[in-house]
Amino acid sequence: HLWRDLKIAVQRRSPSNSTELERICREKLEKLPKNRLEDQTKKLHKDMKKSTEADIAMSKAAVKISGDLLSNPLCEQDQAFLESMTALDTAMKRMDSFNQEKVNQISKTVIDPLKKYSSVFPSLNMAVKRREQALQDYKRLQSKVEKYEEKEKTGPIMVKLHQAREELRPVREDFESKNKQLLDEMPKFYHSRIDYFQPSFEALIRAQVVYFTEMHNIFSELTDQIDQAGLTDEQRERENEAKLNELRALSIVADD
Repeated sequence: HLWRDLKIAVQRRSPSNSTELERICREKLEKLPKNRLEDQTKKLHKDMKKSTEADIAMSKAAVKISGDLLSNPLCEQDQAFLESMTALDTAMKRMDSFNQEKVNQISKTVIDPLKKYSSVFPSLNMAVKRREQALQDYKRLQSKVEKYEEKEKTGPIMVKLHQAREELRPVREDFESKNKQLLDEMPKFYHSRIDYFQPSFEALIRAQVVYFTEMHNIFSELTDQIDQAGLTDEQRERENEAKLNELRALSIVADD
């Protein structure tokens, strides 16, 4: 009912309600969904950029770790370890490549459209400010008219009242024009967000589905390559604990 209330406020104008008009218009404009939409769009754009930057950092770090493991001297001594680390390094590089493709796709289909959408708000905010200035001009001249209406109706006062009303007319028309423009166009702008963002969010979902499908394939292949013993996680944990106990039993690492 926001738009209806604003229209009613303008339609009910009279010499005695300029302050009430200002109050209603100001309260209603402060509650316009445009403000929330602008904040949410900027926040989403910022969060999406942070998310893609974190994704890139994660995959680059994984590639570095696998590269460090591959250059470990143990790879020169143990062929099985070399093969495992080679498989891991290959998998991490493939992951990084697919991750970069995903980020590029998200940047093109989500982040860039968000940025372009945000660029509209300065013009929208300027239209609101121009309407606010028109309201202030309207209020100032309306008060002038009211002042003369309250005075004794002498000849000079009636002349000044007539002049004040003539001065008020174009200012009031300017305010009503700017106000009507906002009332007509702002709801259209606000409701257009669904049609604008829907393709972006669909593209985001598709990019994530493609990426995680590829990740499933990559890590399934990696598991088949390095998990030849077929041990469960619990069995590996017990095996590692047994080996750690053997190391602890060595005299050079024994507690004093």
